[in-house]
Amino acid sequence: MSRFHFFILVLLVSISGFSQGMLLPVISIIFETQGESAAVNGLHATGLYIGVLLAAPFMEAPLRKLGFKPLIVIGGALVIVSLFSFIWLQSVWIWFFLRLLIGIGDHMLHFSTQTWVTSRSSKQNRGKNLSLYGLSFGLGFAAGPFMVPLVQSNPALPFIVSGCISLFAWVFVFFLQNEYPETSPHETGTENSFSRFYQAVLLGWIAFMPTFGYGFLETALNGSFPVYALRLGISVDAVALILPAFAIGSIVFQFPLGIISDKYGRRNVLLIILLTGALCFLTAGLFPSPYVLGCCFFIAGMAVGSTFTLGISYMTDLLPSHLLPAGNLLCGISFSLGSIIGPIAGGWYMQIFENANLFYFITFVLSVVWIAIAFGKTKHPSHSGSHSVTH
Repeated sequence: MSRFHFFILVLLVSISGFSQGMLLPVISIIFETQGESAAVNGLHATGLYIGVLLAAPFMEAPLRKLGFKPLIVIGGALVIVSLFSFIWLQSVWIWFFLRLLIGIGDHMLHFSTQTWVTSRSSKQNRGKNLSLYGLSFGLGFAAGPFMVPLVQSNPALPFIVSGCISLFAWVFVFFLQNEYPETSPHETGTENSFSRFYQAVLLGWIAFMPTFGYGFLETALNGSFPVYALRLGISVDAVALILPAFAIGSIVFQFPLGIISDKYGRRNVLLIILLTGALCFLTAGLFPSPYVLGCCFFIAGMAVGSTFTLGISYMTDLLPSHLLPAGNLLCGISFSLGSIIGPIAGGWYMQIFENANLFYFITFVLSVVWIAIAFGKTKHPSHSGSHSVTH
């Protein structure tokens, strides 16, 4: 894969992150100023993840038939049209439908670009490439909320700006030459997506655990931690400083961890960072002062903030090339499931147990993921075209 090719894919995913990072706070603030309930606001925010889950099972067959480029073009177009539609359509539930469409379009774009990067990266630079891929999305997502002040001038402005930027990046796709995912030399005409998903789960289920854990962690921290912090008596201003510490730590260390994983192995690095993250949140639970929490969140971000991209890299190490589309889809599904379960489980935990410590719950989840990677067994590839896997 040429540098120009890789640059375009990274640019696309950063703009996708930007639009997602813009939508969450902008729509929340617009609904709040319009007097919509917190329940409606929270339900509305799940629209994007629901769109991802709805689209995921149907993505592999079109990718194999059409190739990477057409799916990116269609997904990007769906996102751009939906962003501009926010300007003209002012119904709460039409906006939910538009969020659903953006989830579907973003997933088409992410799935195609992610599979393209994983399938065309050598094992020696796979971690580095995917860390740059994840870093670009993270930077875009972090830049999205800077569109919030535009709401005060005109509620349509954030959607106009995001739509124009997305359109600019989308044009670059047409400079790429279309390619297709690899097929197995042993594949028969009767083999379908379900059988490939089944094989991918048998061979690489361990790699889906980090992506699930990251989805759970991201939404539990953003959704449940602010409530837990206020119950502890931590000020809103302190929460506003503590939460970004995790994202900053993730951005700072994402690229170095990718390079380290190329050298020392994905499994080894995942075991170390998950243990580090679990210890950080355990410390946060034992000493919940704002200063300790800020430090713990930053160090935890440096460690487990890269579990999503490292999980994808690990999946690519475990699966033969013809199963990479299915593997990438399953990574996306596991992340979405974690993202939906995170705030629900965190809220339920704090509601059921009166003196519940949210950080102990997060530590428990990270420990389960660590145990799965440390002791889990996967089925070995049975055909000669696959690389062997040992645990």
